Amino acid sequence: MVRSKIKKEEAKTEETQLRDYELVIVVSPETADDALEAALKNVNQFITGKGGVVSEAERWGKRKLSYPIKSHLEGNYVLTRCQMKPAWAKELDANLNLSEDVLRHLLLKVEG
Repeated sequence: MVRSKIKKEEAKTEETQLRDYELVIVVSPETADDALEAALKNVNQFITGKGGVVSEAERWGKRKLSYPIKSHLEGNYVLTRCQMKPAWAKELDANLNLSEDVLRHLLLKVEG
């Protein structure tokens, strides 16, 4: 009985605690610079709007893809380091899946 209460309390604190994440987004090379800015701003607003923190955003620029994705051979790469609650990670992932400009994305939880 006591153990189950402790586990439930630990689960609640984990859900409310911010975790470190790294998000790599590959955006279509046909996307205009203004649209790229808007897409990145939307991602940052999603994270900060949910109580998260965006610590860094690195633009790697256009790079060649290892294999064609939606008939594109290049993509604009952006790395974003942020902190957010684990519950919002799934929603961010779903939003990025729906975006037409995003060719691929990878959201990783940083351990440490």
